[in-house]
Amino acid sequence: MKKIVALLTIIITLQFTNATAQNKFVVNGVEIPRTLEFKGKKLSLNGIGQRSKFFTELYIQALYLTVLSQDAKQILDSELEMAIALHVSSGLITSKKLSKALEKGMEKSVGEKGILKFAKELKELEDLLSTEETKKGDVFELAFNPDDQSLWITKNKNYKGKITGLEFKKAFYGIWLSENPVDKTLKEDLLGKF
Repeated sequence: MKKIVALLTIIITLQFTNATAQNKFVVNGVEIPRTLEFKGKKLSLNGIGQRSKFFTELYIQALYLTVLSQDAKQILDSELEMAIALHVSSGLITSKKLSKALEKGMEKSVGEKGILKFAKELKELEDLLSTEETKKGDVFELAFNPDDQSLWITKNKNYKGKITGLEFKKAFYGIWLSENPVDKTLKEDLLGKF
């Protein structure tokens, strides 16, 4: 009888472990879910990457799409729901540093002249990101809502606000997916081209 109970315990444990493993990945100790829900729609993980600078890991990033794709231009031009999740993995990241890094990434993506037309949106983004201090372990989700063509910002599943504009969404996602991304390896990883 004890052997049967032990065997059943092992089988149940293995099944639970397999079910859990299928729902998420673990990258450098950070759990990345395979799916993300946004406005009642299930978005699927397209790719995962890591952003590092000067040999320091800054964040783990995941791209979630309605329709999986390895075509960066198609993703940028898409008007379907999509999301980027930033899992802060360094204590060196502050709200201000994150805002400035995103602004520099956008400038690299759209150019010096292009960035000027997004000054208002970048200020809104900075305000939304700095409502409270950013720390290691925080998760930002930046999801595109096609209904009102806005980028929704959440931090640790708490809605912070939104920034409207399809062109802003393209420029913002262009930080990682444009012809001039902040990190070419990260771009390939997000596109699922490991």
